[in-house]
Amino acid sequence: GLQLEMASLRQAFTLCVLALSLAACADGDVDASLLAEAHSMQPWLVDIRRELHTIPELAFTEHKTSAFIKSQLDLLSISYTDIKESVTGFYADIGTGEGPMFALRADMDALPIQEPLDSLAALGGWASKTDGCMHACGHDGHVTMLLGAARVLKARESVLLGRVRIVFQPGEEGGGGAKKMVDAGVLKGVAGISGLHVWPGLHLGTIGTKAGAIMAGSDRFAVRIHGRGGHGAMPHLAADPVVAASAIVMALQPLVSRETSPTEGAVVTVAVFNTGAGANNVIPDSVELQGTIRSLSDANMDRLRRRFTEVAVGTAAVYGCRVEDLPDWADIPYPTTVNDAGMAKMVMTVADRLVSSAQGEAGKTCMCAPGSTADCSSGSSTLSSMLLEDPFMVAEDFAFYGKEVPAVFSFIGIATEHGTNVSLHSARFQLAEDVLPLGVALHVATALQFLAQHQS
Repeated sequence: GLQLEMASLRQAFTLCVLALSLAACADGDVDASLLAEAHSMQPWLVDIRRELHTIPELAFTEHKTSAFIKSQLDLLSISYTDIKESVTGFYADIGTGEGPMFALRADMDALPIQEPLDSLAALGGWASKTDGCMHACGHDGHVTMLLGAARVLKARESVLLGRVRIVFQPGEEGGGGAKKMVDAGVLKGVAGISGLHVWPGLHLGTIGTKAGAIMAGSDRFAVRIHGRGGHGAMPHLAADPVVAASAIVMALQPLVSRETSPTEGAVVTVAVFNTGAGANNVIPDSVELQGTIRSLSDANMDRLRRRFTEVAVGTAAVYGCRVEDLPDWADIPYPTTVNDAGMAKMVMTVADRLVSSAQGEAGKTCMCAPGSTADCSSGSSTLSSMLLEDPFMVAEDFAFYGKEVPAVFSFIGIATEHGTNVSLHSARFQLAEDVLPLGVALHVATALQFLAQHQS
């Protein structure tokens, strides 16, 4: 009767909106308007990012950060739900409640790094106010981009072809915050998820991703080699753990060079060699080694852990020393970040459309905002897209989302000749703020494209 007729009308209206949406996307009108809207928000985005930069917090202590984000969501009339199991994580849903649900994620935590007194932020008056803590990995920018996306999506809420879940995650820097969020059910009802990271290895305005493994899995180790200390003048009366530990460091190298296929990526790095306080004529009782192992497959990670233990125990024994306890591994090792092929293709399609819609020379456009200090004439700040050929050996706990639903992770370049090409996790790291509108547009365009492609 009437209910059936109304349902048919609603379905017809949805299909009509979908057709119009896809047509607009094909023409690039939606993408051009998104870029324009995102650029118009630049002053607001910069203010948000700089405020976040002043209040960096380590994993699972992001109380000021989450409170600030929530205050901005309140101003946008966007409600949110806390994930208590993650301490400071939460999410917000935008949409009518019907249709598929797509998630966008940003990480909130900072690093235990002291910001230099002569940094651009310090000179500008928006440096970290927390001693020994700094946003040196761009997470303040990630949060800003996602808040911008939330603002744009909220303005389009009535015409969204589904829902978008905005995820603000704590503890990416080694804490495995994504796993805590997943275990607490943040992906319930979610059909796909996207995340991004600013990248100083790509020119400002370059969007890059790939199908398959895009970042390595990682684990951290600590192992103590016990010997028998003694006088440096009488080493024959000691069992020298320094020599044993040195041999272990060398014996670990073939795990990559001779036991891992040349076509597979793997890393074994010993970054700490600690003999204790000691003296220059004292052989210590023990030595501690710390470092990381990484691989582009979970199976290879398991092999590396097993062989690491075998090499450490066996080599120590050769030198009359011992490893009493097995290596201490990370509480939450990160799996390989693997992009779903269809999702990666979708992001590249969106990125290509954003580039072409900008109507610049040879498919590129200057992405500098009004008042920007970026050198547009150098070509370092043009918008472009690229299919990455090789994965990176850094790790990301975004991998945990991809274990549950189709996922895609992308990189946005920030490198210029003005200091924004400095490595992540460096006290000299700088975020090129001209990238913020692009991140907003990419988030929104990706979400709209996913919803349009997943109408029943």
